Amino acid sequence: MNRPCQVAFFRIDEAMMKFYFQTYEEFFKENMPSLFRHFSKTNVTPDIYLIDWIFSLYSKSLPLDIACRVWDIFCRDGEEFLFRTALGILKLYEDILIHQEFILLAQFLTKLPEDISSDSLFKSIELINMNIDKKKFSQILASKKEQGKMEMT
Repeated sequence: MNRPCQVAFFRIDEAMMKFYFQTYEEFFKENMPSLFRHFSKTNVTPDIYLIDWIFSLYSKSLPLDIACRVWDIFCRDGEEFLFRTALGILKLYEDILIHQEFILLAQFLTKLPEDISSDSLFKSIELINMNIDKKKFSQILASKKEQGKMEMT
């Protein structure tokens, strides 16, 4: 598990994690603009829930059988799938999350329902569009990293 994303989250490389969060938020905004606005309004940021999800590869937040399916696809498709899974979780529970305030949102996202349906989750994941203006996750992440380098000089 020495892929760049896992290394960044394991080492708590704040600069790299920031680029991943920014990229993730672009796709969040693209796929679920209303929920994205609600999260922004209630100050729910990706670091509240995404660090644990990515760091543990969903082993703490999803039932083991579902986490194993996520791992299989992650091994095949790469780190983008971890973020697609996160968006799939939000999509699955969008109708619930859109009505909650900060405390309930944070509690829900740090302790997902134990009865999560594998079929429903993977259908939600399939609905997530991982292209913005014909750019893939890796391309947008690379542009965020480049912007970060330019800001540092």
